[in-house]
Amino acid sequence: MLFGGLAEKLQDTFQKLKRKGKLTEKDVELALREVRMALLEADVNYRVARDFTAAVKERAIGAEVIKSLTPGQQVIKIVHEELIKLMGETQSKIAPPSPPPQCIMLVGLQGSGKTTSAAKLGLLLRRGGHNPLLVAADIYRPAAIQQLETLGRENGLPVFSLGKERPLQIGLQAMQRASREQNDYVIIDTAGRLHIDTELMDELKGLKEGLKPLEILLVVDAMTGQDAVNVAGTFHQQLGLTGVILTKLDGDTRGGAALSVRAVTGCPIKFSGLGEKMDAFEPFHPDRMASRILGMGDVLSLIEKAQQVVDEEKSRLLEKKLRSQSLTLEDFLEQLQQVRQMGPLDELLGLIPGFNRASKAMKNLSVDEKELLKAEAIVKSMTRQERLQPEIINSSRRRRIARGSGTTVQDVNRLLKQFGEMKKMLKQFSSMDKSRFKKSKGLFPFIR
Repeated sequence: MLFGGLAEKLQDTFQKLKRKGKLTEKDVELALREVRMALLEADVNYRVARDFTAAVKERAIGAEVIKSLTPGQQVIKIVHEELIKLMGETQSKIAPPSPPPQCIMLVGLQGSGKTTSAAKLGLLLRRGGHNPLLVAADIYRPAAIQQLETLGRENGLPVFSLGKERPLQIGLQAMQRASREQNDYVIIDTAGRLHIDTELMDELKGLKEGLKPLEILLVVDAMTGQDAVNVAGTFHQQLGLTGVILTKLDGDTRGGAALSVRAVTGCPIKFSGLGEKMDAFEPFHPDRMASRILGMGDVLSLIEKAQQVVDEEKSRLLEKKLRSQSLTLEDFLEQLQQVRQMGPLDELLGLIPGFNRASKAMKNLSVDEKELLKAEAIVKSMTRQERLQPEIINSSRRRRIARGSGTTVQDVNRLLKQFGEMKKMLKQFSSMDKSRFKKSKGLFPFIR
């Protein structure tokens, strides 16, 4: 749950402010005391939490806030801006590979997720039109080379390895191969240790000197909290990092590492891992992350997820069908599959303004992925004619569909009823505010 605990505490605090018609300096101080406690409980570095609340207070007790018609909203706006500043203000991108090939070194402790992150970064770069080469330079961890080769094979990414050769030799020959094969980025999966030691750092310094990497990215587990920040500080001091990749950010209910790492080390967070799937990896946008924390949603990320899986021509055809109320169960099945490709449903709802996990609207909803799978199985058990003309599905057909999908006749009846209601209402379904969303709960078999 991305920033679940921190987000809930901050939003509860600001909800109290919004209910006040006028704010006094004491109101602001009490609210910021709660904010500081929420940050510390989220494992944010003490100095970072102190400096953050001091910066907010300095701006929030100004005349333009206290005398504002909506002082609570003004304070939230200031907190939002300060959160963005804390996490880096603007997105920090990978430098362009000019001239190619250019090397990206992934470094970090053992178990932080370097190997998986190497493959995920390769996929992300390839989607951006690049031609990356993955390099297996972790010669110590058992099966590290095989793991990278497997990830490369499963995702169509080239992998270079030389077995147990010296890491620098592997890197140099990989660069030569990249020149021949016209790979523009060379992603080096380096070795890690259970803790930072002189031997590890000497090896990484040798790689840096020999390969002259364009980027040195530290991969850290966000769930380790302040330990992640301490590790980042040591690596940066020894190697001169250009950025950080935070893994397992989806499981970090506290969020302290994401809020502290840049302020403490000066290194920007460039990417975040948000799950085990290979596409659960995205550029880190400070402004979007701040919006998620404060319950403002993240519409841009939602749009980007949709663009990755939605075919524009099919979308236009679907729109025509919705307007003419000629939607079929085949269209319904296709939409279910596309939604599943975008990620977990509760994650997607959390990107919609007002429907973050900490909001009352989300608390009143229970998103059941199993129901979505059940609906998909039911539709797949129908014949093409039944999907196009659901009105022909009589009782005997319903029993056959239930047997074929491993569900009950009641499940089939419910889905058909919901589909009929959806055809009537989707035409006028134009907004996602709380009241309309609640009315639409019956339209979707995976929302309770």
